[in-house]
Amino acid sequence: MQQLATPAIWFLRLWLICCLPVAAFAASQSVDEGWEYRWGDSPFDKAGVPVWTRQHAPEQWHSIAFPSNPPGRNGHDHAWFRVTLPEGSWQAPILYIYSVDIIVQVWFDGKKIYQYGTFDAEGKGPFEGWPWHAISLPENYAGQPIYFRVFSNYTDIGLWGEVAIMDKPDLVLRVLDTSTESLVIAGFCALIAMLALLFAMMQPQNPNFTSLALFSAATAVMLVSESQASLLISYHPLVWDYLAAGSYYLIPVAMALLLSQWLKSQSVQWLEWIWKFHLGYAAGAIALALVGAVDLSSTFPVFDALFLVSLVLMTAIAIRHFRGLLREQQVLLGTFGLFSLLLVLDMAVAHSILPWGRVPVSWGALAFSLAVVTITARHYVSSQRSLNELNRTLEQQVRERTARAESLAERERARARLLMLETRKGRQLANVIAKLQDQDGIDQAFQVLASSIPELCRPLTGAFYRRVADNFYERVVCWADAPSSHRFPVSLGGAGPLPETRLLEDGSMAGRGDGVICFRMNVQSPSGLLTEGVLLLDGPVLEEGLRDYGSARIVSSTQQFLDKIGVTLSGILLREELQRFSYEDSLTGLKNWRFFDELFAHEGALAQRNGHPLSLLLIDIDHFKQFNDTYGHPAGDGVLRMVADLLRQQFRESDTVCRYGGEEFLVMMPQAPLAEAAERAEDLRQSIARATCLEKGVDLGKITVSVGVASWPESTELMSNLIRQADQALYRAKAGGRDRVASATPQSV
Repeated sequence: MQQLATPAIWFLRLWLICCLPVAAFAASQSVDEGWEYRWGDSPFDKAGVPVWTRQHAPEQWHSIAFPSNPPGRNGHDHAWFRVTLPEGSWQAPILYIYSVDIIVQVWFDGKKIYQYGTFDAEGKGPFEGWPWHAISLPENYAGQPIYFRVFSNYTDIGLWGEVAIMDKPDLVLRVLDTSTESLVIAGFCALIAMLALLFAMMQPQNPNFTSLALFSAATAVMLVSESQASLLISYHPLVWDYLAAGSYYLIPVAMALLLSQWLKSQSVQWLEWIWKFHLGYAAGAIALALVGAVDLSSTFPVFDALFLVSLVLMTAIAIRHFRGLLREQQVLLGTFGLFSLLLVLDMAVAHSILPWGRVPVSWGALAFSLAVVTITARHYVSSQRSLNELNRTLEQQVRERTARAESLAERERARARLLMLETRKGRQLANVIAKLQDQDGIDQAFQVLASSIPELCRPLTGAFYRRVADNFYERVVCWADAPSSHRFPVSLGGAGPLPETRLLEDGSMAGRGDGVICFRMNVQSPSGLLTEGVLLLDGPVLEEGLRDYGSARIVSSTQQFLDKIGVTLSGILLREELQRFSYEDSLTGLKNWRFFDELFAHEGALAQRNGHPLSLLLIDIDHFKQFNDTYGHPAGDGVLRMVADLLRQQFRESDTVCRYGGEEFLVMMPQAPLAEAAERAEDLRQSIARATCLEKGVDLGKITVSVGVASWPESTELMSNLIRQADQALYRAKAGGRDRVASATPQSV
């Protein structure tokens, strides 16, 4: 009997919420004056009563307009609020609170009269949902203070929304009145979701129905779970908040899916990333909250920020392609915009950017639902008209199509053969691109390309050229027979422009006068877009049925595979450039400190293993800061480049010269003892002292350097101390008057 009663009670609740006419709001008394707050948590006396509730202590409490987010939080997770309850005439008075962030205790006259959430010994507790609260008040409440102990590790802390005193029966009417609109619209959305899902199963080739079903279902669940009446159906606040979070997080998934399906002929990679990212976030956030890794409440601010960014991106894409959409799609997009605007306003209220108020999010859902119904009815009428017109013209169309059937069939067979060829070439292209991606440099990649491109282009004959200078190309491979090889010269370019390829109005190709078609392979380099390769092909001889289609297809396919190869080569060039920049100083062209650190470890180990000396020279330009202040940074950069050039000229190829930072340079000399290194350092010092420094034809005077020299094992027995010894030697050179060389000998050490 009890099993039968449970669904009956549940149905009765739903019937009361959705069907019972709700009267206007009964009287309520807002509690919006006299609020005070205090940061921290109150100690408890031996009786378990918070000490702060027994002390008036006006100097410790601060006035606040509404008990939410007091100023100066500074990491506090506990706050107390109090207010003196106003007088009123109520039969069963309750204190109604819209919501609390996140758990709360209510104390009155030294007694705890209400608690939501679990407080541990430290006064903390987990997130347990955002329900509304109805706190029963004693008969003598008027003129008495009431205290609220709040814990929140969320972005907000305190009471939220509205606080009012009313009779308990009036609260139920108030909840029903504020929720009826959302529940009715949610039912409408749920009906649309079921119908869309039914059509999706009937027409699996049309993914729009699935996306519509997802959006409508998510909207329906969100409206129900976020309505206050949901707690009248079943008082499980945290369960409803999980449903609200999951459905809310899926809304951008459905929106991005629909938009990407409408713009499938456009570049919509961003939309695919958006819906996949939000789907992953929804699953991850709910899963982490369920296992207790995070509080569900902490996932909302992150999602709101991500949702705003996604809305901006989707809006930009939609505006860009709005004119290309169908009228029905434009209408639905407009309802999406209204719905999104209401969500953003609701988001702004939730984060206290806008003052509290009930944002009618359900209106956006209603606009979407009405648009779907209107479009469906319009499509039905249009389908009926089209069906009648089709019946009148069907016989005539059948006769015309029968007459063309044989020629079309032959043409399609020829197209099928061409498509099979394209498919085979596509697999070959994928293999070639995979080989190219395995190459370390652009030269190796061109070698692979030269050996692979003939097979890609057969049965057409031709030649492939690589750029060796500006507008000059040399042939790297030719797969034409001897009689036709003269049409593919050894080089292209020079004084004249490269030949162009275009399609004539009848679909035939116009290339050079000898029937050769020219294709360009563009590669994105650091200096810009360059034509790195040129492909010349003999014009194909096609069947009669393919001349108006196949020519354009061949030109398009050939250019597409060259573009794909160009993108791959662009990636290789970029990889080479990034590797070069990671080890090279952009100003001087010398290796940088990162390169030196890696090479020093290698050379140090090699010297220790073989017993060979290893010397370091640490070079510092004297008074460089003063020089910069006097002549400016451009002149200082010129001095750095001049010193770098002299360093390149002065040392052996086996030596490594690096810019160590600022005006300091470092030279590593393998197999060079201390005396030889000091001699080379002195030669360098004299060369720099003799050099003339000019900036825009103006003599800026002489430049001098100080050099510290250290060598292993003469200066130190520990390879790890070698740089420090060179630095100390440099310090002695500066202290000795600069413009000199100092060596780190064992005695100096």
